[in-house]
Amino acid sequence: MLISNLTTFPIVQYLTWRGLHVTGNDNYYNTNNNSVVMPSRLSTFHGGESAVQQMLKVPASENPTNPGLATRYAMRVQQSPLVALGTLDAQGRPWTTVWGGERGFAGPVAPDVLGFSSDVDTRHDPVFGALWEGAGEDGMVEPGGSRGKMMAALAIDLETRDRVKLAGAMIAGSAKAEAVQAAMLVTESLGNCPKYLNKKEVRRHSPAEARLASEGLPLPREAVALVDKADMFFLSSTSGETMDTNHRGGTQGFVRVVRNEEDEVVLVYPECKSPPGPELLYQTLGNLRVHPLIGIVVPDYDTSDVLYLTGSSSILVGHDASSLIARTNLAVKITVTAARFVKAGLPFQGTRGEPSPYNPPLRHLVAEKDPHVADRSARPDVTASLIKREIITPTISTLTFKLSSARGQPLPSWQAGQHLTLDFEPELGAGYSHMRDEDPQSLNDDLVRTFTVSSEPEPRGEQLQVTVRRHGPATGLLQRHNVRAPLDLPVLGFGGEEAFRLPTVAGASARPVFVAGGVGVTPLLAQARAVLDAGVDLSVLWSLRGEDMALAAKTFEKMPALAAVTRLFVTGEADPALLDRLHDVGAAVLERRRIGAGDVNGFKGQGRKFYLCAGPGLLGLLNGWLDGESVVWEDFGY
Repeated sequence: MLISNLTTFPIVQYLTWRGLHVTGNDNYYNTNNNSVVMPSRLSTFHGGESAVQQMLKVPASENPTNPGLATRYAMRVQQSPLVALGTLDAQGRPWTTVWGGERGFAGPVAPDVLGFSSDVDTRHDPVFGALWEGAGEDGMVEPGGSRGKMMAALAIDLETRDRVKLAGAMIAGSAKAEAVQAAMLVTESLGNCPKYLNKKEVRRHSPAEARLASEGLPLPREAVALVDKADMFFLSSTSGETMDTNHRGGTQGFVRVVRNEEDEVVLVYPECKSPPGPELLYQTLGNLRVHPLIGIVVPDYDTSDVLYLTGSSSILVGHDASSLIARTNLAVKITVTAARFVKAGLPFQGTRGEPSPYNPPLRHLVAEKDPHVADRSARPDVTASLIKREIITPTISTLTFKLSSARGQPLPSWQAGQHLTLDFEPELGAGYSHMRDEDPQSLNDDLVRTFTVSSEPEPRGEQLQVTVRRHGPATGLLQRHNVRAPLDLPVLGFGGEEAFRLPTVAGASARPVFVAGGVGVTPLLAQARAVLDAGVDLSVLWSLRGEDMALAAKTFEKMPALAAVTRLFVTGEADPALLDRLHDVGAAVLERRRIGAGDVNGFKGQGRKFYLCAGPGLLGLLNGWLDGESVVWEDFGY
């Protein structure tokens, strides 16, 4: 039922009958002579919010929350097809749900009063259960007595990326089968920015066939799969005086399952470097700092399945965060105490649309993969100074760094083919910015960059080289910086998969095939000499653009023995002089085409081990062609 007329909304009729003044311009309601006067404009933050501001060093600002339901927000709520709702159950645990399915199901029914009219899974929805506790046989309820029951809401339009936060109390409700109506007195409202909202087209779905698939821990496989594919969820928290319901969004899989056992379920998600409005980060984390309880709902827009969770939270900062999630300095860990997975329990379905351009890169658990980097909070006093730059092509350079350590501390050790991780924040950091539509990805760029070391280890380990293609602000700085001026970058560490080390002992079981795309050859450069000198039967397939052939010529001039075992595939325009140069340095095979399945088929079934380092497109093809073979690949997705 759409809320279009105040006089026909049954809850309003009921409240009027009960003596609740919901007409006129009074900015209060009155029931049984008990008045609740709306607060003046909220200009301060509570203690937990202030503590989070200081902890994160986010610029100070006034609290932009409005008292009551501002007219401009009321109109936006009426255009929103979904509203996430949060409340506390009888045990004080927060729960969150989502109602709606069409525009107009929610809207103002009186000054500072919102009405909701939605189909609801009244058997399994924990928020409905908490709000309708003690309802009579007629389905009418006034939770919390005359002052209502504390709750929060987030009206959200995923087609336009619009949302409005609301806090207050539910003052009355009516339920008949799946048809539910509720009235919420709004004491606080705030419009939010569109960051991290992934677009979805929403339509109604009846929850009449909802089925409780599981309750309790651990989470069933389907529920874990839902978490793994989720690109947003809704969460509710409380300060003790009020509640907050909001969303968190990102790339699919941004919520990671740390543990899923009968005695404990733990999830973790990273908070963004640039939050969607500082006040959002303040309120959620501020609430969790003083009351660490949290309630989460993860909706499946494809199937209308839904996962309800409640539990306790921990705010992880610095090393505590990065030791759990790679390259994350702020995260929230959730220990689930109760869970409910419901099939077809949502009153809506959705079709995925455009992802948010502000979504930060996906961060994996440290336990899932080698993060390759140390976190800034644990950084040793080691710097890398740029001392030489050799331009190989207009976009590719070899850079020489000298390592130094403060106070005479020993330099970190590294092996051929490992990665060097540098922190460009001191040089490129631009401070906090709320929105940057011209370059949205820059807001959550941690300015940490990892480069494969392309030189062989030297005895003292003071100098090393990296060969990089210009792509983005960090490599742009390295390409244009005047090497006569100091450029000292903090070193966060060395890393690299041990499985990607090539064998240096000849034998029947040591017959590697290295397949590279472009500058993906760099892990091989520091290892090739030792591998070839050991008599290892090495074969190399290298795909290269014509404009980058100078990199192959330079490489083969340094190591003619590598040229003899390399089959080079060149695409695009090629300089005839460079082709002649490659022949002169001993390039055995030079193909003027893309690498294909037939080129790797000749090595299959021979007990070979394939080492792959290429861009996502070629890497995907290679893994398909080499299905069933012994394959390792270098993953630059960190």
